[in-house]
Amino acid sequence: QVQLVESGGGLVQPGGSLRLSCVASGNIFSISTMAWYRQAPGKEREMVASIKTGATTNYADSVKGRFTISREYHQRTVWLQMDSLRPEDTAVYYCYMEAATAIEFINAPYWGQGTQVTVSS
Repeated sequence: QVQLVESGGGLVQPGGSLRLSCVASGNIFSISTMAWYRQAPGKEREMVASIKTGATTNYADSVKGRFTISREYHQRTVWLQMDSLRPEDTAVYYCYMEAATAIEFINAPYWGQGTQVTVSS
């Protein structure tokens, strides 16, 4: 069993910054992909940023140059630094990891519970 706990969401004015954190716990053997997704009201969930083993990153076009994803493997933590926030960034942000437990040793997807980010004046 793997649990993901996010923190760092909140209300921020346009142009402001937030930093999201996600910590994984449980009987984890390894973690491969770590990512952030978001879902705005009435819209589908979309990938915001991902980072793989070896630190290869990928960003949605809408956040390139504004958001930065980073990870610390041994702390089982992934962060999303969000700068120059816009009202259209308002959404629930979800942490995502592909991890193998020390029981099954098979990569499986895991999701956090989500944290609300609201960008408004």
